[in-house]
Amino acid sequence: MLKATLRSFLAHKGRLLLSALAVVLSVAFVAGSLIFSDTVTRTFDRLFASTSADVTVEPRDDLNSQVPSGAVQTVPASLAGRVTQVDGVASAHADVSVENITVVDSDHKSVGPTTGAPTIATDWYVTDRSPVELTSGHAPRGAGEAMLDADTADKKHVKIGDTLTVMAQPGSFEVKIVGIVTFTTTNPGAALVFLDPEVAATELLGSADKATSISIDAAPGVSDTVLKRRVTAALGSGPYDVKTADEQAESSAESLGGFLDVIKYVMLGFAGIAVLVGVFLIVNTFSMLIAQRTRELGLLRALGADRRQVRRSVLTEAVLLGLVGSTLGLAAGIGLAAGLIKLMSAFGMNLKTTEMVVGWATPVASYVVGVGVTFVAAYLPARRAATVSPMAALADADIAGVGRPLKVRAIVGSVVGALGAAALVGCVTSSKTASAASLLGLGVVLTLIATVIAGPLLVRPVIRVLGAAFPALFGSVGRMSQRNALRNPRRTGATAAALMVGLALVGGMSVASASMSKSFDEQIDKTLGADFVIQNANFTPFSQEVTDAVRDTDGVGLVVRQRFAPLAVRLPDGKRVETTASGYDDQVDDVAHVTYAEGNSAAALADGAIGMDVDFAEDHGVRLGSVLPVEFPGDRTTSLKVGALTDQEAADGFGMEGGLFLGLGTVEKYVPDGQDSALYVNAAPGTSADQLRPRLERTLDPYPQVQVRDQADYKKLVHDQIAVLLYLVYALLGLAIVIAVLGVVNTLALSVVERTREIGLLRAIGLARRQLRRMIRLESVVIAVFGAVLGLALGLVWGVCIQQVLALQGMKALAVPWGTVVAVVVGSAVVGVVAALLPALRASRMNVLAAIAHE
Repeated sequence: MLKATLRSFLAHKGRLLLSALAVVLSVAFVAGSLIFSDTVTRTFDRLFASTSADVTVEPRDDLNSQVPSGAVQTVPASLAGRVTQVDGVASAHADVSVENITVVDSDHKSVGPTTGAPTIATDWYVTDRSPVELTSGHAPRGAGEAMLDADTADKKHVKIGDTLTVMAQPGSFEVKIVGIVTFTTTNPGAALVFLDPEVAATELLGSADKATSISIDAAPGVSDTVLKRRVTAALGSGPYDVKTADEQAESSAESLGGFLDVIKYVMLGFAGIAVLVGVFLIVNTFSMLIAQRTRELGLLRALGADRRQVRRSVLTEAVLLGLVGSTLGLAAGIGLAAGLIKLMSAFGMNLKTTEMVVGWATPVASYVVGVGVTFVAAYLPARRAATVSPMAALADADIAGVGRPLKVRAIVGSVVGALGAAALVGCVTSSKTASAASLLGLGVVLTLIATVIAGPLLVRPVIRVLGAAFPALFGSVGRMSQRNALRNPRRTGATAAALMVGLALVGGMSVASASMSKSFDEQIDKTLGADFVIQNANFTPFSQEVTDAVRDTDGVGLVVRQRFAPLAVRLPDGKRVETTASGYDDQVDDVAHVTYAEGNSAAALADGAIGMDVDFAEDHGVRLGSVLPVEFPGDRTTSLKVGALTDQEAADGFGMEGGLFLGLGTVEKYVPDGQDSALYVNAAPGTSADQLRPRLERTLDPYPQVQVRDQADYKKLVHDQIAVLLYLVYALLGLAIVIAVLGVVNTLALSVVERTREIGLLRAIGLARRQLRRMIRLESVVIAVFGAVLGLALGLVWGVCIQQVLALQGMKALAVPWGTVVAVVVGSAVVGVVAALLPALRASRMNVLAAIAHE
């Protein structure tokens, strides 16, 4: 049996190759994501471990806001002197390092990275842990001099002697580049500007008495843990975090973890789609191979092989296929990881392929996925093969009938579909976001399974409609292509299922994204009353001089500032919620249209008051007039009275829990040194918005990080952000289509082999080669369009349900992108034509007599 199995596997290697490609793709994404994330993690672990001081003292930051306020948390520079007196301290240094800066050249062009990595200004302090070394020029001496890292200098064409402007929180200042430093470790993609240690604190923090951290070197023989304990005891209960080198490296790695997780999960999403779609392809391939080998399997049974041996033979073929696919997929994954590393280098993160990490978990995961998928997918066809009777060797028996199994599918599909529909109905009727989202996930999974199970039952009614015009348009060839697609509903359903999965995903996300865009458009129209909004491209804060420049612009009338403040609020139900509040000037009603359930803007923005979303208030037992304890950064605490409850239809664009807002005076009191995040600007009387815009753009020309936006620009910004998600979905669709094309090619190729004698007879009675190719192409097109129709129908239902979940967050508009729907159906027909090219060509080249004599 083993010898027969191996010969059978080698005999069908061409047919199995296409199935193996699905395994290769899924394994490649799994392996590539693991290798890439392991490589980046290992590289940065080494970087953080080599650059962390033995012990570091930092300001305690219990409020980790995702929305920056512009304020820099500091410690007294005098702490360096205090800790120097601690037993076991060899030396201590007051560090200055800030990221809330912008650096521009003499042409007002940004010198910082455009990939999201920070621009960091720091003091030049040479230690054995320095990640850079001076390679040209000299170190900065006094005010007005600075050094720049070599990577940034090369990309931005900056050389020694050039003058740059650094925009920091205290104000802007000019520096002359006097030296270039080169990374000795991995360049994380940031731009580094080094200043003289004597002036860095004054220029960047506004005071020579401040520092961002204290780096401490341990004396010989003193461990980091012991030194940390001594330093902590010396500092007492001050608002400081004391970390060892290992703890500092771990903390830095955690901050990087979010970025790595995004890449890892995106790639694993591609792997999941490849696995899911590949299962249909493998099931279909093995089912057709077993159907074609009915006589062969029957002969094995007649010669004495029992059912278990036949089943084991088919599963062995599947394992061999999985091993081959996994091996090729692992190799492809290594190549994919290398490509990602090169791509990261293009974005400024200079990783090295020579340092690629292939941990033991990567090949294990690759083979588990590859072999596991093929084994599971081949199990049902293997069980079906074991039921072949020895009598099948005497006749052409087709074990893939359409009797009882379709009745079982109808029952199971109906039950699962009913459960899925009930979950989706529950999602639509739910009033809680969490429960609605859970029911949505359950409904999507169950309806997808139900559609796959019941797909063959839908083949005949749907394809009769889709192919109804074929006889009229293409005559007898069209009629035969339609009947070929109807001949085996199970096979047609399984072939179309691969395409259906991808298109269902696209349909659902297209409706969701279109609905989000429409909802935000309506909300912007309703709430944004300002002529212009001044913001950074990435919503980070900007310096006070930008605000002053805007106010001084000719034609500017009202300017309302917005700042963000991280805080934690203790609620009447006992919960402590960390979030970010928005602070506004008093005239906010002149630039925004806010709907209140209770109270008004004046009450919410008054000194000692706060406003919040009415739904958040109801969930936590807050009423108008409630007094809430609030914590701000730097251990600043107060109690604020709830002055107003808003009833806005849309959730906050930044996703900040509670929709908290307060007066700018309160923000400045408890978050000093913060920076404005947005300016809402109205034109002065007598000046039109069209006249004011070019003036504002000229004013802001020296500040390339700041942009002027009106309502149309704001809408475009939101659309572009939503489009990023949609592009990811389209990429998943592309992968699903690639595998679906392989499935259609495989099915048609095996179908051509199966119908060899039939094709020979058709050719013998006068069917031309061109007509034969057309017949197979039309069959492929109708199968592809069938999958598209099912997928889009399912996706549109999902999309409507997703929109209902979004409506609970205020995004109540429903939009269906019919243009996308039509394009997908047309594209599916094209996919069908492409998939049929090779099988049709092969069929048309058959020798007629040999085909008629084929067994």
